[in-house]
Amino acid sequence: MKIAIFTDTFLPEINGVTKTLSKMRNYMDNKGIEYKFFVPGDEAQKKDNIVSFNSFKFFLYPERKIAIPRYREIKDNLDEFNPDIIFIVTPFAIGLMGLRYAKENGLPMVSNYSTDFPKYLRHYKLEILENALWTFFKWFHSYSYINLCPSTVTKLDMETHGIQNVELWSRGIETGEFSPQKRSEELRKQYCSDNDEKILLYVGRVAPEKELSVLMDSAKLLNKKNLRFKLLVIGDGPSKQEFENENIKNVVFVGYKTGDELKSYYASADIFTFPSSSETYGNVILEAMASGLPVVAPFAGGIRENLIDMENGIAFSSGDSQAMADKIEKIINNEELKNNLSKNAREHTLSKSWNEIYSNLFRRFREVINLYNLRFTKTSA
Repeated sequence: MKIAIFTDTFLPEINGVTKTLSKMRNYMDNKGIEYKFFVPGDEAQKKDNIVSFNSFKFFLYPERKIAIPRYREIKDNLDEFNPDIIFIVTPFAIGLMGLRYAKENGLPMVSNYSTDFPKYLRHYKLEILENALWTFFKWFHSYSYINLCPSTVTKLDMETHGIQNVELWSRGIETGEFSPQKRSEELRKQYCSDNDEKILLYVGRVAPEKELSVLMDSAKLLNKKNLRFKLLVIGDGPSKQEFENENIKNVVFVGYKTGDELKSYYASADIFTFPSSSETYGNVILEAMASGLPVVAPFAGGIRENLIDMENGIAFSSGDSQAMADKIEKIINNEELKNNLSKNAREHTLSKSWNEIYSNLFRRFREVINLYNLRFTKTSA
């Protein structure tokens, strides 16, 4: 199988899509699957199987680059590569080039939907564009044999807006990489005076769509009760400076962390606190659970795929800071509950192997290729 993959976000950007693509790349290398990526970036990223295009920062997402793809270069590369299938991860500048090539060359196409951009618009006061964006997505995804999404909630949302042929493509976790064994007492001592002080952790973009104001207000409520904790915020984004300027007691903005250092932060914390209700899946939820952390998050969006209330975490109503603070306090004050949630969180992730996820994905790719070839043969006859 030869697969051409088009994405408007790629390493070294840090987000759920790039993490998923990194695992996919490892799987293809291990299985000997031929592939070629078309990505935003610079000349330094170019390799035999990676074609990158100069890009600029998107004003709503300074960390997200918008590429300026050259179709002639894409066409020349793919004519030589001769792919069996086109996989479009994102439907924007580079993704549109993938759609064009698939249409012009009669290739089967599979598309992915993993970011709830229509809902994000509300957080940037651009909800007037929401219907137009769904209209665009409906048009774009109409050309795909399969439209993949990460959760049942997202699947329903896509189908409600007229997108057809939607199938689940779940997410996995490497439980050997994200593990309670990565806990570091030395790291804890950087932030806590003793073991009675709890570390709350947030990992993700510091931006309006992540609803960090809910978490910050919860921290203020916990401070009023004189609870002993430190809230560590890992990540960056346009709202970081605003929240830092508030100087909220017991809140520490750590910045970006990656690799083993990030895994150690996960395992060294006590509770994972995540306020976003717009996740199509929430990779960080699995990373936290694999690290043995009980999760406090809204029972909304893709988070519902993994959060089981009072089993591996505690759910609260979206946007309710008081409710979030109450749930966090409940775990802080009940060590037995915390330990049970932690144990169940870890066990929940043990069956979610990336290898199985990608084995099923590439099986579907092969089925699409075979179906296309069968239809092409019948048409030719």
